[in-house]
Amino acid sequence: MNATNQQPCLSVPAETRSIALSRLNARRKQWLKVHLWLGLGLGFLLSIYGITGSFLVFYAEIDEWLHPQLLVVEQPAHGQYRPPAEIFAAGKSAMPPTARQSFATYPRNASAAFKLRYQLPLDPAQTEQWLVAVDPYTARVTGKMLLDRSADWLPATFINFMFELHYALLISSNEVSTVVVSVSAALLIVSTLTGLIVWWPLTGHWRNALTFKFGAGKVRFNYDLHKTSGFYTALVMLPVLFSGIYMVLPHNVVPVLELFSPVTYRYWFQSKPPYPNAPAIAMDQAVAIALKQYPQGRPHWIYGAPNPSQTYTVCQDGVDEPGSILQRRCTVMDRYSGKILDLDDPSLPTATAGEVFTHWQWPLHSGQAFGMPGRILVFITGLACPVLFATGLIRWLQKRRAGTRAVRQN
Repeated sequence: MNATNQQPCLSVPAETRSIALSRLNARRKQWLKVHLWLGLGLGFLLSIYGITGSFLVFYAEIDEWLHPQLLVVEQPAHGQYRPPAEIFAAGKSAMPPTARQSFATYPRNASAAFKLRYQLPLDPAQTEQWLVAVDPYTARVTGKMLLDRSADWLPATFINFMFELHYALLISSNEVSTVVVSVSAALLIVSTLTGLIVWWPLTGHWRNALTFKFGAGKVRFNYDLHKTSGFYTALVMLPVLFSGIYMVLPHNVVPVLELFSPVTYRYWFQSKPPYPNAPAIAMDQAVAIALKQYPQGRPHWIYGAPNPSQTYTVCQDGVDEPGSILQRRCTVMDRYSGKILDLDDPSLPTATAGEVFTHWQWPLHSGQAFGMPGRILVFITGLACPVLFATGLIRWLQKRRAGTRAVRQN
């Protein structure tokens, strides 16, 4: 009697669960279609972004390996760097008078050279980009090399080729490349999220979802490789894709962020000459101003001001502030007066949530936010991109062949 009375009560939850599971499976099939066509349509671009991104995580090391005579120096016993003014003067002496310094990179370690970039206008329609390397201990020029020429389709060096392919897909028009790269990155974020929806184990079999099933054959191996590669790299993939959008289209992303929190963007600041043809301060003076602001910081990147309205920006590493994970700070200053216009510093009391968020974008994209472990994670995630495309394509072809055989048998 009791058993009979209890039977309907037990069947209701089971039936409810079955209906709910059927609905979830139906929705997942729709998401699977979205994931499939986004993967097939954008998988090749994802592979390009991933492979080039993996190279660029270690671009400085690779560049030094490819050009040791130019970029690698010998550290003398008890050697000290020469003053920045001598370094910049040496670089300038190696270029024609019309060349304008646009960028500088401090040595990343004791055996690396200073790398100074110059814009060399050849005529109104053509410009060359050159790199001059200087020994920091002797202020001696170790050599120079052409990086790219505006009239050429391909950059002149391997690393510059990787950068142009990664950020612009070698598309000459900046307007077109930014749209293509940003839109494809946004769609790849959707692809990643739909992949997680499709991967989610509705029946609670988490072990199967997170591991390989060994000895199950090539078809299952390909499926397991696709799902595990996608899941274990998704946590890195999503912020890397978003930060890529931010870096190519900041003027579009920042206004959206400002809906939630005020944001300042250092490239928006401009220098104002006190009178026509006013002279700019020297780049070494800009470094000195930044060091006064952050004495413990090690200069890394120096954005020059080759055009009259541009600002100097000095980025420093190793600025250790209580409560701040990131140790990178950037100081923006007027090229004429040296007045500080902006501090890219998330530890400031005035720093907004939006500014902290934007400050994290490049460190997350490059993996620098978490040191060498972070760089390795981004490197592995980049290599997973062609794996995801290849295994997804193979999976689609397998299902297509299976469907064709089923039709023929019927």
